[in-house]
Amino acid sequence: MEESLKRLLKNSYSPYSGFKVAAICLMKDGKSFGGVNVENASYGATICAERVAITSAIASGYKKGDFSRLYIMCDSERIASSCFMCRQVINEFFDREDEITLYSNDGDKETYLVKDLCPYPFGSSDLK
Repeated sequence: MEESLKRLLKNSYSPYSGFKVAAICLMKDGKSFGGVNVENASYGATICAERVAITSAIASGYKKGDFSRLYIMCDSERIASSCFMCRQVINEFFDREDEITLYSNDGDKETYLVKDLCPYPFGSSDLK
């Protein structure tokens, strides 16, 4: 997965921050979807790699419960975690026991469960 993430990083559109991010969603049926961060001069229009990968799977017909794992790499020697907007989307589509693996660009990695990255989730039950 590490080499696939490194190749995908090259597709990042990050002219403003220079901070490239790649993500790959693995589905329960074995199919995968990649995503990269896509920045915009209007910063609020920027979308993170994690959300690109997840929404690509959704656009291809996958549903909540079809997701298995998520792999994320930043173009940095440090491991960086997902922003809270991405964590909210991860929490929406992944099971609480699913694994999220974070990589640095030099191969260091850390793996977390969704429930550890999102300890106090906001979900559909909160809307009632």
